[in-house]
Amino acid sequence: MDSPSSPPVDPVVIDALKAALGPGGWTEDAFEIAPHLTEWRGRWTGHTPILLTPQTTEAVAAAVRICAEAGVAITPQGGNTGLVGGQIPFGEVLLSTKKLRRVRDVTPLDDAMTVEAGVTLLEAQQQAAAAGRYFPLSLAAEGTATIGGNISTNAGGTQVLRYGMMRDLVLGIEAVMPDGEIFHGLKRLRKDNTGYDLKQLLIGAEGTLGIITAATLKLFPIMRSRAVAIVGIDSPAASIELLERARAETGSGVEAFELMKRMGMEFVLKHIPDTREPLDTTPPWYVLIELADGAPGGAEAAMERVLEAAFEAGLISDAAIAQNDGQRAEFWRLREEHSAALKPEGGGWKHDVSVPISRIPDYIDEAGAAVEAFHPGARVSVFGHIGDGNLHYDILPPEGAEVAPFIARWKEGSAVVHSVVGRYHGSISAEHGLGRLKTEEARGYKTPLEIATMSAVRAAIDPKRIMNPKVLF
Repeated sequence: MDSPSSPPVDPVVIDALKAALGPGGWTEDAFEIAPHLTEWRGRWTGHTPILLTPQTTEAVAAAVRICAEAGVAITPQGGNTGLVGGQIPFGEVLLSTKKLRRVRDVTPLDDAMTVEAGVTLLEAQQQAAAAGRYFPLSLAAEGTATIGGNISTNAGGTQVLRYGMMRDLVLGIEAVMPDGEIFHGLKRLRKDNTGYDLKQLLIGAEGTLGIITAATLKLFPIMRSRAVAIVGIDSPAASIELLERARAETGSGVEAFELMKRMGMEFVLKHIPDTREPLDTTPPWYVLIELADGAPGGAEAAMERVLEAAFEAGLISDAAIAQNDGQRAEFWRLREEHSAALKPEGGGWKHDVSVPISRIPDYIDEAGAAVEAFHPGARVSVFGHIGDGNLHYDILPPEGAEVAPFIARWKEGSAVVHSVVGRYHGSISAEHGLGRLKTEEARGYKTPLEIATMSAVRAAIDPKRIMNPKVLF
């Protein structure tokens, strides 16, 4: 996908950046830079005159000061797992935070942990576990996605139902602002009513207000029991009723509640090695449920009660409860590999939307009818975090159809899907952000007041608009 390029960077600026960061802090080698230039789905391949890889916050600040003084644009990048292109440079200086790798502090008594931006999500989870605590953010790309990128995009994932989005899990932030000044905001406080919360401006800003270099994260006790099940249901409406019953039975014990259409499950079984049918039957829809409890055996007992009542009520037609950690991982893999399993089908129109939970069944029906009217025969794969209203609504070409002409209708097709989202007062980007992909389209779903206010904030903090300039209005 094409994107306008930034002006060429003056060689004098490039030389100044090299001198400031020193050996190991930059590269112009095309082979080293190449993996940083292509988005995971292959939708964008960008270009940059230089890749900066600073190892300290002070080095990031030095690089930003040089760019700010010269008016040179910067694209920040974490693990390059973003799906809307916000991390791909088109002529800007590319600054990767992957070498900011220190775990600065883990304090169980404060239920807090301070890590640098280049620490991966999986590593953060492991550090918390080693201290007898739990960091709940969980994504399919957690082995590659970094904490800095998770914060910059306000990542969601599978545990939002119980623990919230990334912005709910951040206590403090350190960041380099657009003029090169360092914001020292690494606090462990739960309460701080002393004016605007600047860290919340940086969370979800997609690198437009500064570069996050470290964060203090909120930790939780480790639950002493955990149960995972996959159940078969006839419709999304049944999943909503099942969710309500599970929450009523367990209180806050429902950690994840994931909906999957049979079509997506078939793609996983077809394209992902070492996967197998989770149930004896092949229902039209599946739900993956994860419960957690502080008491030994509590989650397992609760799962049995929930499923028994659901069978009696006719809500579920089949079920399987994971009997050990290996089976739990197998069940989760069936859900987490959905995106990867779609790629061999030729690609399509992918959407990350949210609507009120109560309206999910209506949205799926109405959007499906609208897509069929727009492009008869198009295949719709739906999966996502139904417990928080977030659906990944992906549309593939009809069976046997040419892929290229179908992909060429992506913008018009997305407008069809998003227009239905708008009627339900939903969001066209539930957890992926706007990036390059949705920045202009989002103008149609934001009020003039919202756009003007966001633009004013950005102009005040980054008057030269050097931070990720092609993102966010």
